[in-house]
Amino acid sequence: MLQVNDKRLETTSSGFLLDATQWNESVADALAERAGIRLEAAHWEVIYQLRSYYNQFNHLPNARMFVKLMQKQLGDEKGNSIYLHRLFPESAVRAACLIAGLPKPPGCI
Repeated sequence: MLQVNDKRLETTSSGFLLDATQWNESVADALAERAGIRLEAAHWEVIYQLRSYYNQFNHLPNARMFVKLMQKQLGDEKGNSIYLHRLFPESAVRAACLIAGLPKPPGCI
């Protein structure tokens, strides 16, 4: 369960939203805070690219595809695993999906 303002949102035991349509920036901030991440402009770039990909293809990339997607969309400087792990330290694709209100990505425990 996640409390955002006056709304209670259902989450999985791993903290992912059960209903992705409830996502908004306030929800993202709450999810990020729970994950110990303070969202900045660089995070939002990744989050919106990931949400766009999911909305277009209706599936999530695995870790390798995620890095390649960010490289294609944001360029070499931002599309590499070192940069992405600085933004989302534990598991870049997992944390980005969680904060973006998307399901748990493939291959994540």
